[in-house]
Amino acid sequence: MAGTGILLVLFLFAHMAGNLKIFVGASAFDHYAHWLRDIGAPVLPHTWYLWIQRGGLTLAVLGHIFAAVVLARRARAARPVRYAHRPKVQGSYAARTMRWGGVIILLFVVFHILDLTTGTVNPVGDKQHPYANVVADFAPGRWYVTLFYALAIVAIGFHLRHGIFSALRTLGQQSPRGERVARAAALGLSLVLVVGYLCVPFAVLTGLVK
Repeated sequence: MAGTGILLVLFLFAHMAGNLKIFVGASAFDHYAHWLRDIGAPVLPHTWYLWIQRGGLTLAVLGHIFAAVVLARRARAARPVRYAHRPKVQGSYAARTMRWGGVIILLFVVFHILDLTTGTVNPVGDKQHPYANVVADFAPGRWYVTLFYALAIVAIGFHLRHGIFSALRTLGQQSPRGERVARAAALGLSLVLVVGYLCVPFAVLTGLVK
């Protein structure tokens, strides 16, 4: 669970850094998007790097889901008889909603691929002009897309906050001081990710990016 989660987190931050190129301008953003298709050339044919990356991410997501299912079954098997009275669980909102958050994130990923990767549900849907796709996607008339995007990113932030902390504990952090550092790191990284992703759609929505 921790290993696949770390791989996905690294991708999220790399993807966020690429998204922020939109503030440099249309030509820089489009050039970056096209450069991704040519990574590895001439050793790798056109777009092969992206497909290798997508395959790796798919395996990581499936592994993450599989690990979640296995852990849930182990937890259920450890207590085959339900509690007669189960007290309210003490924990963060993120910890109590990890499973539902994961489902929301999965649905968002599907929509995001259809929107900005394949262009199926995008108003422009032109792979040659990704900057135009993003601007059209988060235009003021499509505020509901921005709202859905924002809700999904916030869900990712909650998921990430608890996930990073849990991963650090899994990898050996157990001391009280280490726990405080882990909680601070998890909160800080999740906030950076949320702000980094949300600044793009809101910049388009407010006219900062046109």
